[in-house]
Amino acid sequence: MQIIRDEVNNRTQKVSLRSKLGSPFINKLYLDAVIDIESVIKNSQIRMWKALKSKPEFRISLSETQTILEKFVESKINLVILHIDLVGSTKMSMTLSIDKLSAIIRAFAEETSLIISMYGGYVLKYVGDAVLAFFVIENESSADRGNKKNITSNDVVTPYSLQSSNAISCAYTMIQVIQKGINPILNQYDYPELKVRIGIDFGEIGVVQYGIDIDKLDGKAIFARPHIDMIGPTISIAVKMTSIAKPDQIVIGQKLYDMLKDTQKKAFKRISGISTVWNYANRVGEGRYSLYGNI
Repeated sequence: MQIIRDEVNNRTQKVSLRSKLGSPFINKLYLDAVIDIESVIKNSQIRMWKALKSKPEFRISLSETQTILEKFVESKINLVILHIDLVGSTKMSMTLSIDKLSAIIRAFAEETSLIISMYGGYVLKYVGDAVLAFFVIENESSADRGNKKNITSNDVVTPYSLQSSNAISCAYTMIQVIQKGINPILNQYDYPELKVRIGIDFGEIGVVQYGIDIDKLDGKAIFARPHIDMIGPTISIAVKMTSIAKPDQIVIGQKLYDMLKDTQKKAFKRISGISTVWNYANRVGEGRYSLYGNI
């Protein structure tokens, strides 16, 4: 809580991403200490049960994501990209009816979306049985870095480490909700259990506008909104990282790993023996980009 108070006190001295986001930093800073995981699991069970008993009601809106992206169109922004997908969905599609399969996938997408929002992230898009999300990372000012030059990395808790930790905590919570919340309900109905793979990385992303989406009524345009998307290697890398993860494993990239505190790094181990399936370069002449999996 002291960290949060210090951050709030410093808000008036900085002009940064927060002014564009239009909301106090504390509103988007969620720590495990203020999230009741057991309540999240219980609520997910209730929603999953309802989804299997009747037609699921998917009420997640991407309007907040759209609002955020509109403020950064044609610019670059530092983001943590999180990609999560279901393991074995192809096999499920061969054993379950379309109605049952779609109910499970929609329930999965809803639960992951709610958890992403809890930890201050935004869902960018749904791609089949996968969810792509992002967390805005705020740059530290040079003054901040100067004030910390005599402090060890173990002691420093920066906006970088807080926000990157939120993304990783989000991933851990997703796995817990699936294992302890969703799967027990699926077992009651003899459905196959869900397992996921999660890839997370950090990098600079370009926000681009491809055109205008126009809603019409009786042939007349009533609403127009920009069609906005993101481009950049970080997204491709995060998606590719997901395919390397084992079931219910989190894989993070070197850039995100470097942002973590030393105590947080101990939860991850460098992944080796993947040269045949992983060829993303770190920088020219520096070899492959390193990946780390949670232990």
